Amino acid sequence: MTRTRLRTTLATATALTLGLAACSGGDAGAERLENGDLPTVSIGIHSGWDEGIAVSHLFAAVLEDSGYEVETQEADPGIVYTGLASGDYDVNFDMWLPATHADYLEEYGEDLEQLGVWYDDATLTVAVNEDAPITSLDELADNADAFDGRIIGIEAGAGLTRIVQDEAVPEYGLEDMELVVSSTPAMLAELDAATSAGEDVVVTLWRPHWAYDAYPIRDLEDPAGVMGDAEEIHSVGRTGFAEDYPSLSAMVADFTLTDEQLFSLENLMFNEDGGSDPAGSARTWLEQNPDVAEQMEQAAGL
Repeated sequence: MTRTRLRTTLATATALTLGLAACSGGDAGAERLENGDLPTVSIGIHSGWDEGIAVSHLFAAVLEDSGYEVETQEADPGIVYTGLASGDYDVNFDMWLPATHADYLEEYGEDLEQLGVWYDDATLTVAVNEDAPITSLDELADNADAFDGRIIGIEAGAGLTRIVQDEAVPEYGLEDMELVVSSTPAMLAELDAATSAGEDVVVTLWRPHWAYDAYPIRDLEDPAGVMGDAEEIHSVGRTGFAEDYPSLSAMVADFTLTDEQLFSLENLMFNEDGGSDPAGSARTWLEQNPDVAEQMEQAAGL
């Protein structure tokens, strides 16, 4: 799904009436698992952010198999961070830093605990089929005919679209190419059709995304750096999280996924399974990748 990288309004935050049983508030006298953790944990998930949905359900599956009771709740990012700061959620696995979620960190940082970085190459990109005749954005203008003079984009309001229009096009002299502003599904449909037909295509995209697992594509180099620096994806907890979940905190701190692992997980969940059953998709992927669950459990001493 497309995600406009604009700060979500918090006007709807008053709708936060979650009543999640996992909100412990740091109760030192609460019943705990043998590993020292509270037995229930609530995961706040950003609606529409595929990587966060995927990793959240991955954690949920591993934790449930280890005896935890797990609650998952999707909401707009602003509501998730409000809920974390107030203790209605325990953890979120999708804080993009240093730029995308900087405002939320500034507003709520004193009421949050940074738990670790699990992905460090979150980027906005322009991608082509892997056998395209160019490797860099600075070659695109001279080879526009190979791509029918078109760059296939996504929604008009997306931050990615703005950066390509305002930064990449003038920097690389792409004014004579048509930036097709459409939708993410339309872009993916063109990408699918072109790669299936063995044709050259250039699209606006971002990492992480399941398209990198589903299609033979690669990013164009960006020598001028106009697409922006890579961001990190952090896990973040409510105040007192590490005290209430010492073993889970160790699991979160140790957790990482490679590009290949993340892209294949997203591809299974959102492309092959159509996003209809994220929990089931996560379990299917773990069956295919048992080493991931084993590493997570070992990190927590489970």
